[in-house]
Amino acid sequence: MLNVVQQTQNGRPKLLIVHGLYGSARNWGIISKRLSDIRDVSAVDMRNHGYSPWFDSHTYHDMANDLAEVVSNMGGPVDVIGHSMGGKAAMMLALTRPEMVNKLIVADIAPVAYSHNPVENILAMRRVDLAKIERRSDALEQLTGLDQGLAEFFLQSLDMKEKRWRLNLDILEKHMSDIVGWPNPDGTFMGETLFLSGALSNYVEPNHKMIIKDLFPKARFARLNGAGHWLHAEKPREFEAAVRAFLQMN
Repeated sequence: MLNVVQQTQNGRPKLLIVHGLYGSARNWGIISKRLSDIRDVSAVDMRNHGYSPWFDSHTYHDMANDLAEVVSNMGGPVDVIGHSMGGKAAMMLALTRPEMVNKLIVADIAPVAYSHNPVENILAMRRVDLAKIERRSDALEQLTGLDQGLAEFFLQSLDMKEKRWRLNLDILEKHMSDIVGWPNPDGTFMGETLFLSGALSNYVEPNHKMIIKDLFPKARFARLNGAGHWLHAEKPREFEAAVRAFLQMN
């Protein structure tokens, strides 16, 4: 069972937030808190991330099954936000178990296979000599070659007390082709769906829209100006406003 962080439990409609690769429920604390006035918000640590169990497999079928278990325990169906890898997992849930999802928000990802390979980030984390760090700043100095914002994001998954990463780096590297890929499941999701992208990101291209519409006929599209792939961190208030408007739309 995945680790689930609940923000509120006040009888409002339920919202589940699903983080991206190398992330955690913790990354979404501010967004969860801000949306808790209109939803009972829960965020998960995905398998091989955060405080959730480590497994030998990391496919989108695995992740969708994990999310289905969480939604069942929440008394679903629920609204779902998924970013990047979490967006693909959320799409897989909606396509294979549509009865579990009310509204779906997909943040800066499309249901396609990508050619990039983020394994270099795993290599950067492996280069950190955890035995020699006393403060997070020590680890930050060792995360060379990375944008500082990205390095600080990775450090949210560093357990200073136990001096280890709360990321199953070996399995994530092994399954990187699954993570950047897409298994092309059968089915469509007929619920309301928002594809919310960063205007500075190239993860959702114009040629992806036809693919998206085939799988999500009610898909709407919006872009956040000045934001890249990490749109919820770069433009949190604008991201929240777009999500809020979509969730409250009849």
